[in-house]
Amino acid sequence: MGDQQGKFSTAASRWAGVGPYYAMFPTEFADRVIAKYTSHGDTIIDPFAGRGTAVFSAAASGRCGVGVELNPVGWVYAQAKINPATKTDVLSRLAEVAKLCAMDQCLPDLPEFFTWCFTPDVRRFLVAARRHLNWRQSKVDWTLTAILMVNLHGKREASLSNQMRQTKAMSPDYAINWWRERGMRPPKVDPVEFLTQRINWRYTHGTVEAGDSFVYLGDSTERLAAVKKRVKALSLPNAQLLLTSPPYCGVTNYHYDQWLRRWVLGGPPEAVAAGGRHRGKFYDQEKYKRLLYDVFTEAKPVLRRDAVVYVRTDYREVTLRATVEVLREVFPRKRMFRYARQIDKKTQTHLFANKVEKSAEVDVVLLPAA
Repeated sequence: MGDQQGKFSTAASRWAGVGPYYAMFPTEFADRVIAKYTSHGDTIIDPFAGRGTAVFSAAASGRCGVGVELNPVGWVYAQAKINPATKTDVLSRLAEVAKLCAMDQCLPDLPEFFTWCFTPDVRRFLVAARRHLNWRQSKVDWTLTAILMVNLHGKREASLSNQMRQTKAMSPDYAINWWRERGMRPPKVDPVEFLTQRINWRYTHGTVEAGDSFVYLGDSTERLAAVKKRVKALSLPNAQLLLTSPPYCGVTNYHYDQWLRRWVLGGPPEAVAAGGRHRGKFYDQEKYKRLLYDVFTEAKPVLRRDAVVYVRTDYREVTLRATVEVLREVFPRKRMFRYARQIDKKTQTHLFANKVEKSAEVDVVLLPAA
């Protein structure tokens, strides 16, 4: 876990990456957009906050970041970045969870996947963490939970799990067959020692002072009204920039992809889709347009009249057309510009959409009328 030639030489660089997630919203991209369109002290809003990249970038650069995120996995990541507990408290809480784990050596019945993915010691620790960490209300607990989830699965010997992707949890049947064919058993690892090393590394340069930045957990179509009230209560200026990347039509389901981390947060021990609105792949284009319309309409009262609206979206016509139409309708007086962005790495569209050969996104930028 070296600094990789200075890549992780600051607190911001160490905390920015909290939250492996399939999404084309790199920290460097958010940093550039925020620097270009806002000034110190401005407010930035992201109604599809994901792991809180835009909110964190805003906070790290002396702005105030405001966001809403529906997926609890992303929300925990965002909370840990903008409102982390002290290292001393996190390490103390880790020791407490270890003691609670030692007191209860009985493992609940779990699907076969867990036997292949984690050793008994790791499973016991995860069950204790799942049972005792109050990640919704405790700063210490959401910080420890975030660091645990970052390292929950990934490369063998570099995480708590057998060999897996870090960004998403695979289908249990697929994973079991893959491990069985290769004779791969979960690596022996002391979860407390392992996480202690990761916590110490994360806090090497301290944390980022986030000021009044915040992220709400919930559906933006419902929570943006509360955002407006909190912005007013904190006497924050209305947002100079709306910077976001909504989910794309028919590409991937972030809730299903994170089923194992959702289990740590109290979800079911199976790879099932989360129930409720706005948690699928958005195959219905009309429902997708309605979601965008409702969210941008609800966000509009929190924006300054001269605010910039910057939306990174899918280059495929099915998603791009809906996004452009909605933005024109909600912000008819702004000037619209579109910029195709070739992406070096594989995007979520390339990875999950059918018969996609290129990796590209489109930035739709709305500027104040001249």
